[in-house]
Amino acid sequence: MKQKEHMQSSITCVRNMKKYLLTSLGIFLCWSTSRAQTVIKPDIVSETYFAIVVDKATYNGATDELMAYKKSVEDDGLGTFVIYHGWKNPDQIKNVLKKLYTGRKSPIEGAVFVGNIPIPMIREAQYLTSTFKMPERISWERSSVPSDRFYDDFDLEFEFLKQDEDSTRSNLFYYKIKPESPQYLEMDIYTGRIKPPHTKGDVPGIEMIRAYLSKLVHIKNEQNKLDRMIVSTGHGYNSNSTASWGGEVLAFRSSFPELFKPGNSIKFLNYRNTDFLKDFLITELQREDLDLAFMTGHGTADLQLLNGYPDVSSPQPSMENVARYIRSKMRSAKERGRDMEETKKRFQESLGLSDKWFDDAFNQERIREDSIFNINMDINKNDLNNINARVAYINSCLTGSFQLDDYLAGHYPFSKGKNVVAFANSVGVLQDLWGTQYLGILQHGVRTGQLLRETAFLETHILGDPTYHFYAEDQEELNTLFAQKTIEEEPWEHLLEIGDADLKAYALNKLFAIKEESDFSEELFHIFKTSPYESVRAEAYFLLRRYQNDTFFQAHEMAMKDNYEYIRRKSVFDIVEMGHKELVEKSVDMYLENLEANRITYKLKWAFQFLDYDKVLEALDKRLKNKPTIHNATELYNNLHKKVSYEKEKAKKMKDVLSSSESTDKQLLGEIRTLRAYRYHSLVPDIIAIVANKDKSEEVRIKSLEALSWFGLSYQQDKIKALCQDLMSSSNNKTIIEQAKKTLNVIQDVGKRPF
Repeated sequence: MKQKEHMQSSITCVRNMKKYLLTSLGIFLCWSTSRAQTVIKPDIVSETYFAIVVDKATYNGATDELMAYKKSVEDDGLGTFVIYHGWKNPDQIKNVLKKLYTGRKSPIEGAVFVGNIPIPMIREAQYLTSTFKMPERISWERSSVPSDRFYDDFDLEFEFLKQDEDSTRSNLFYYKIKPESPQYLEMDIYTGRIKPPHTKGDVPGIEMIRAYLSKLVHIKNEQNKLDRMIVSTGHGYNSNSTASWGGEVLAFRSSFPELFKPGNSIKFLNYRNTDFLKDFLITELQREDLDLAFMTGHGTADLQLLNGYPDVSSPQPSMENVARYIRSKMRSAKERGRDMEETKKRFQESLGLSDKWFDDAFNQERIREDSIFNINMDINKNDLNNINARVAYINSCLTGSFQLDDYLAGHYPFSKGKNVVAFANSVGVLQDLWGTQYLGILQHGVRTGQLLRETAFLETHILGDPTYHFYAEDQEELNTLFAQKTIEEEPWEHLLEIGDADLKAYALNKLFAIKEESDFSEELFHIFKTSPYESVRAEAYFLLRRYQNDTFFQAHEMAMKDNYEYIRRKSVFDIVEMGHKELVEKSVDMYLENLEANRITYKLKWAFQFLDYDKVLEALDKRLKNKPTIHNATELYNNLHKKVSYEKEKAKKMKDVLSSSESTDKQLLGEIRTLRAYRYHSLVPDIIAIVANKDKSEEVRIKSLEALSWFGLSYQQDKIKALCQDLMSSSNNKTIIEQAKKTLNVIQDVGKRPF
């Protein structure tokens, strides 16, 4: 009851705003009558609005269902526009949405794209993704990021490049972010896509949309509480670390405490439980009462990857694993036209195998058995006919590749079951994402779109209705608060007083936008030191990271020892990004203190290659050499010493190539591309010298400048900034000036990008 009173206090000022609403929708829509697109006005007045953007053919084919959808959103208190047209390019749509947002006292808070809506394909902005770094010299379709951030982040400035020349992909439009644009995401509205996956034998797309919208209207009337949830973890994710998985279980308990009480349920499914997790997971996803499914694992556009070969210790199953492996490698070699005898000989020598292991690789019965085995390891689109989890969060690569005709995540909302929302990614994503960030707000009736708006990378999307929310007592007040265009301090301060982990974390994010660094930095540090909630401490740390001040550096040292494994793991990312010499001994100590946490030790071994090699070797000698109290100390020392010595020599060879006047452009570009993913801080001066050398080719100088933009947290960042500023003021090469401006902005905005 006390929490309820606090909540009521927190939204009092929000309710008082209602007297300022517009009373004339005619004024609201006066601009639209002169435009080519047709606009159907909202039937209610509300503090914020929603827009359904649909292509003309889909509107004509599903008018009744679209209007029923509009009514269902308005029944929930959110006035809704329906805007349809024969859209020719993304800019037409963005202009409409931007006017509905910026030109009104009561703006839109979100939009959904229904049917055949142009897809922006973003280039030269991979720093806005979680990890995507595909070379852009290859196919544009593959190396661009399908992203609706083009539509929902109005501050981003784009330059149109071209429409796809392939007639089967004419709905793809390529853009790059301008140098003068903000180089971080800050979505103004949330968005969703209702785009059916097309496969052979499917009913036509419009029929699928009609069926989905009819289902959606029914589901939105359920008034369904979030009291049934599942969490699944697939093979090969985060180094299969049990410490990582255990930390997430604790975080879920903090974020969803009600689900752990009698009468509610939360189930944790792990690939270790069974050889074929798919059977269990599909059974759960088809439960009539399932509300939310959070699924973590690897993925492709066609598959959710769940199991690898069985984790076994007894001889016979181990031999079966080896046999399957050999059969798959031999078949793959044959498909690729490789020499079969040479392939066989290589495996015999490397694994010590006799001829019998290869005898049945092409036996038809074995091929059939292996095919069935492989199909049972992963979820494919044929498994998704009846998904009842109302919201599915697919924390995987590529499943949300909505630029393709067929994509796995689209089969969730377009199944015959009760699923209406799927979160998914259009390209590959980082394993170490904070996928559960703010997830707990959904149990309070907050619209799914509001979760997307504050957590999305360039690749993150909602497939389905972004206005959908679960039922909760305070849903109206919270949705009004979350949708406010102007942030007011008082209601968010009140949310900090409520004992709810993810509402507190979300409130910190909002307060960060309006409070002064001098005041809020210390408040965040205090919260980071004292909060019992994993998500609150993680949020406080990530916000302090944006400041990059002395308080953050204190927090970083504490984060390296935090009880939440995810915070410790992310502190290692900052070791890599910063590269300070002062971090060397602390990093070695952290490695020795986390030997049971294999995802952390994996990332630390990765980090050592970017630190001062001599100091790392010195610290290993001091901390690990001849230390009998540390289990397996000699082997650990030898392996780490060997790795760091190898990395030292590798970096020296890179430096030799970069600094040599004899190096070709091809050699230079090969090493420069490496720096987009590998933070060799010691090589930054060599890259700066290449950029400053006017005798180098323009391509090499441009690629070098772009590579330097990935060093935004480096201890070398001031040198990079000085280089960019000098080029902007002294160079007469327009292309160099533009890249220098972009690199400078990317570095300056580094703390504002998702971490």
